Amino acid sequence: MTTSGDGVGSSAYAFDVERIRRDFPVLKREVNGHTLVYLDNAATSQRPVQVMAEITRFYRDSNANIHRGVHTLSVEATDQYEGVREKVRSFIGAPSASEIVFTRNTTESINLVAHAWARAFLEAGDEVVISEIEHHSNIVPWQMLRDERGIVLRHIPMLDDGTLDLDVARATIGPRTKLLAITLMSNALGTIVPVGELADLAHAHGARVLVDAAQAAPHLPIDVGELGADFLAFSAHKMLGPTGVGVLWARGELLEAMPPFLGGGDMIATVSLTESTWNEVPHKFEAGTPNVGGVIAFGTAIDYLQALDMERVRAHERELTGYALSTLARVPGVTLHGPLDPNLRGGVVSFSLEGVHPHDVGQVLDSRGVAIRAGHHCAQPVMQRLGIPATARASFYIYNTRDEVDALEEAVRETASYFGFTPGATVA
Repeated sequence: MTTSGDGVGSSAYAFDVERIRRDFPVLKREVNGHTLVYLDNAATSQRPVQVMAEITRFYRDSNANIHRGVHTLSVEATDQYEGVREKVRSFIGAPSASEIVFTRNTTESINLVAHAWARAFLEAGDEVVISEIEHHSNIVPWQMLRDERGIVLRHIPMLDDGTLDLDVARATIGPRTKLLAITLMSNALGTIVPVGELADLAHAHGARVLVDAAQAAPHLPIDVGELGADFLAFSAHKMLGPTGVGVLWARGELLEAMPPFLGGGDMIATVSLTESTWNEVPHKFEAGTPNVGGVIAFGTAIDYLQALDMERVRAHERELTGYALSTLARVPGVTLHGPLDPNLRGGVVSFSLEGVHPHDVGQVLDSRGVAIRAGHHCAQPVMQRLGIPATARASFYIYNTRDEVDALEEAVRETASYFGFTPGATVA
């Protein structure tokens, strides 16, 4: 891994937030006269200088299309691109780099499974089980399949504390279940789902398990074997990498059995005017020119996180989340949503301020340089379950600090005061 002079790439590197922050120049920026406090990491993370340098290096020194040329630049680009599969394989504990498919994002990865696996192997009456806390990307494709093929879509409900009702899950996952499509970590609430336990239930009935790891992969140690996953989907841009790069991991035998998702260049073995045959996996699922520079830079992002150690990343965010939960709970008018135990959630704190729309909260915080998300977070069923239109969401990452949580609290207090709210806080 390319490193800064601060030695972040060293295996002996200790988790030092101030040292990490020096790799993120944007954190020095002023917004509306205040030093930026970036707390919208669940939407997209910032990129370290190492990742930005790698993008520049590729386009400066090795820019070429891959898998198509015998000239030096094409060979270099191909080797660098293919080398990232091994980095991804190691990062998620997959058996083989050939099981790593590059896509544009988590949404495309889930849709690939819906189109190439589910349409080939599911029929009317088969059941797909999701949960009430899914991102829309893990709801809509299955609704479309239901309307097209007559599958039955069932869901595991959310309890009042933002966790899933595991008793209902045990009753819902049954003999007709063919796929459990489940998030590992809620983007709206931060809830960490016991996927391993649910996967055991699904496998006991012969079902497959798709894990949406868009929020989990940047923040938690991931091992596909321990999770019991058959498919795993995540994105580069939430874990220090570029936008436009996603990953689908699937068991090799499933990829072999699945038909292609898109037709075109590089996914073929032979083409005539009357018929075609397909390339070997994973290339069968990567039609057309990919985001070569983005994938290569994603490899540098993985190197960065591996050097930090994901266990340390998780420990840092758990401490920060616990501090934020206790701090915001003291703000008049604040209602916290989701589990209050930081061991049960990732680095996401979703909250409401009584009498103030979350968009107004977000705008006032932005005027003080604090960047959060306000909205339904592509999780409208969660909002419907909570009985609210939206929430304000602060989400943390490796470069965030307790001082920034203090800045968040102060800005929320000022917002409450601005809108004239003074009673004591409530917690839900």
